[in-house]
This record gives sequence, C-alpha cells and structure tokens, in this order.
Amino acid sequence: MNLSLFLKIIGIIVVIYLIVVFYVYSKQRSLLYLPNIDNYSDEELVINTDKVFIENGDGNKLRSVFYQNPDKTNNTLLMFHGNAGPIENRFYKLNKLSKYNQNILLISWRSYSGNEGSPTEKGLYDDAISAVKWLQNKGYKKEDIIIYGESLGTAVSIEIAQNEPFKGLILEAPFTSMVDAAKFHYPYLPVSWMLKDRYMSKDKIKNIITPLLILHAKGDTIVPFWMGEKMYELANEPKMNYFIDENEHLVTYDDELMNMMDNFYKLISVDG
Repeated sequence: MNLSLFLKIIGIIVVIYLIVVFYVYSKQRSLLYLPNIDNYSDEELVINTDKVFIENGDGNKLRSVFYQNPDKTNNTLLMFHGNAGPIENRFYKLNKLSKYNQNILLISWRSYSGNEGSPTEKGLYDDAISAVKWLQNKGYKKEDIIIYGESLGTAVSIEIAQNEPFKGLILEAPFTSMVDAAKFHYPYLPVSWMLKDRYMSKDKIKNIITPLLILHAKGDTIVPFWMGEKMYELANEPKMNYFIDENEHLVTYDDELMNMMDNFYKLISVDG
C-alpha cells in the first residue's frame, strides 16, 4: 500500500469518526432520557392514591401519584425514577413500600408520563426540588422525608440531599457520574468533554449526612456494580447496603430485599 492510499484511508476513518462524535454529541439527551421506553410489566396499585400535579420552576405540571397513609403519619417517601418509562412502571414499588408507616409521593420528570418540557440535569434538579416544596407546603418537613432514587434518580437524589436533614436516603443502582457511565457504554468516544449533563454523584456523596441504603445487583450491565460499591465506600456512616447476586439493572422486590428494607426503616425509626 502506497503512502497516498494509506493517508486517504486514515482520512476517511477520521471523517467517519468525527461524524459519529458529532451525531452522538447532538443526540446525547435523546440517548440519555428515554421517556417513551416501556420495558416493564405494569402492576395495578393495590393502595388508594391520588393523582397530583406538581408545578416545577418552568411552569410544567408533573404528573405524580400521592399515597396518604391512613394513620396520618408525617413520614413520607419521595421517589425519583430512572431514565426510562412512565411512573406506572414503578407501581409495584409503591405496593410493597406502603407496608411502612409512611406516605409516598412518586413524581414523573419533565417530558415523562405525558408531561411537557425537555429533560436536562438542571431541569431534573428543579423537578425534584419542586416536589420537596410541594410536600413542605402540605406540612411535611425535610426531617420527615425519606428520598428514594432509582438509577438516574439516584444522582438527582444525591444532589438535593446534600447537607440537608432528610430522614433517610435510598439509592437503587447508583452510578459514580454520568461521565463514568458514558465511558463504560461508549469507550471509543471522548465523553469527558462531550457530555452536557454530567451528574457528578461521586463528588457529592460525601455531603450526605442522612442514613443511607444502597441497593445494587452485581450483574448490572447498565450501571456496573463497581459504581455502587464505590458510592458505598465514599459515603458517610450510618450506611447499609444490599448487594445481590442478580443479573438485573434494578433489584428484585422479594422477601430478602424487604427484610433489608425492614432493617433500614428500623434504623431511621419508621415502623413496618
């Protein structure tokens, strides 16, 4: 192969690579936020809930579900879901977690579950803070609120829980940062400078001062298990973990998990 042909081939490869980089850069948010993906089998609610709409800072009304415990407790679980699918996909968690002496608020992000708006890191933080304010307006204090983040929702949970006196924090399949996660899924791309939404949870977890529970499946192929381990290592006490030998992204809600939940709720003084 002569030098001229070799340089032409290299030039073509470089051009193709740059096209791929530009395409992923321009489409990155549509690759990250997947409101229309529905890979779950929805479960009917077996508890009485109210449909509520929480207005965020941009004036979008976020379709949400609120369960008020019949015992009129102030303990309240605030749930932030992951990057794919509607809130109905998480109803099975509400059914299980309603056994505890708590209310439950499950919100959907902007552009999810029929909501208006476009998701961004800053936007999801605003949605989460709006949900906290909604609870506060109903008379619940931060000290009454347990935050539950799932996958992408773990990064939002960590952001708003920093240095705040929430009652507890549960993180299911947490990742160290979106930069690390993007490097795992796109090792051939310069993601460190490409990413708009970075979600640097590993730099914030040290600011969590509330009791913490981390859930993670060891065979997780979406958020590698080592990320959950690292987040647990970086976190302050008191902390608990539930690391399970499963090949799922989200942990299975079985008796073993619920036993761990029992222990965590005892730690934060909430009865089952």
